[in-house]
Amino acid sequence: MRFSPTAWAKLRFCRDITDNEVGGFGITEADNLLFVTDFALVKQKVTSISISFEDESVADFFEDQVEAGRVPEQFARIWLHTHPGSSPEPSITDENTFARVFGSCDWAIMFIVAQDGSTYARLRFNTGPGGEVKIPVCVDYNVGFDAADFDEWKTQYLDNVVEDDIFNLSGKSKKSKTAQSEEIGVFGSPEDLMEELELMHPSERQAFMDELAVRSDFWDESEVLYE
Repeated sequence: MRFSPTAWAKLRFCRDITDNEVGGFGITEADNLLFVTDFALVKQKVTSISISFEDESVADFFEDQVEAGRVPEQFARIWLHTHPGSSPEPSITDENTFARVFGSCDWAIMFIVAQDGSTYARLRFNTGPGGEVKIPVCVDYNVGFDAADFDEWKTQYLDNVVEDDIFNLSGKSKKSKTAQSEEIGVFGSPEDLMEELELMHPSERQAFMDELAVRSDFWDESEVLYE
């Protein structure tokens, strides 16, 4: 699996603009379905451990891509997302999402890039006997690429991504210092966390606890808060 330098830069930009996860779809060329030329965002709500795409936005994205002359293999088979911690390993929620959303596709890829630059990529194919395998990833600097457009990327991010700080135990944020001074962490103490858990829907609470079980970096941040 290869990335164009521009697609790779855009993905890393979206990773670094927030302390939350960010997700989208890889756009590829018709004659090279494992060469990602763009990272496409859709409307989504994100936390430090989850991403929830807006169904209508995904449908609109698919329609726009078809009108642009692309087939689903070029825009709906590679799921790209980021992890704010140091682990690119898929969480339980990631696995469930990959199985539910892409399980009926003839093939699909789940790709994750963590904050420290480490990556994870797995190809799943459902034709024939089926199966899956981890695949290597690289950035191909031998191809031509456009200059980075940070202003446009930021506009796309702000138009599509809604940040929910409900799981931000550390209170840390990449927002401006002014914005930080006007806000406080959602969970100021362990008691606040317990109260929020009690208010969650059972399925949401279970998903949260499942994430905590596999995201050690999340606990590492919370420990700093209570020293």
